[in-house]
Amino acid sequence: MTGQDPAGAVEIDTSKPHPARMYDWYLGGKDNYPVDEEMGRQMLALDPRVPVMARVNRAFMHRATRWLAGHGIRQFLDIGTGIPTEPNLHQVAQQVAPDTTVVYCDNDPIVLAHAAALLRSTPEGVTEYLQADVRDPATIIEGARKILDFDRPVALSLIALLHFVSDEDGAHELVDRLLAEVPSGSYLMMTHATADFTPEESAAATAKLKAAGVTLALRSRDEFGRFFDGLELVEPGVAVVPEWHPELGEPVPGQDDGVIPGYGAVARKP
Repeated sequence: MTGQDPAGAVEIDTSKPHPARMYDWYLGGKDNYPVDEEMGRQMLALDPRVPVMARVNRAFMHRATRWLAGHGIRQFLDIGTGIPTEPNLHQVAQQVAPDTTVVYCDNDPIVLAHAAALLRSTPEGVTEYLQADVRDPATIIEGARKILDFDRPVALSLIALLHFVSDEDGAHELVDRLLAEVPSGSYLMMTHATADFTPEESAAATAKLKAAGVTLALRSRDEFGRFFDGLELVEPGVAVVPEWHPELGEPVPGQDDGVIPGYGAVARKP
């Protein structure tokens, strides 16, 4: 086991909402607190489709993982893992290729407490968990190098994560740093919320979360596309999340009831 012991003492800040726990609440999970539910309900009041958006992001992760495993990728570094919701990334990847290695990374102590659920690998494969923050790529890389072979391609998974990291906090720089460490043939898979389709609701959501101590840095299609500068986008390129290779998974109920305000893409490092 990498990092801290999930069985040990875990300090959880329940004084303000946490994105991973709010996401869990949207998905109907039990690993959240009243502060997370309260903020989640405020988000639902602005847009009742937020739970659909959460499920759409999970479905993208499933499809992108299937695509990558089907194209020979056998190593994944999943940053911003979130509270376990089956199937997890390693279950999807190892169903395609049982010998896949997956390293999960998150900064939420609740995810640490549930890390055992993320470590049920196939006998042929490997899964490990790192407790680290995306804003500290050096720690992530140091831990991941102990498990992953950085001489072979790695898929970096950043699902519904970077809209919680502002440009001032170095969102693009940390992606560049992670990409600089992985070899040619590696991939970046990402989804990101946007205000392009719902500007008024998005402005209200950003203000409410800011007041609760949570950064929400919504980005336009072009701003999201900047994360992929210098990479080779997999067709269809930057797409509204449900429209990225829908044939690789089942549609999420409700995803067609209006535009889902988020983008997804997968790209290869040349």
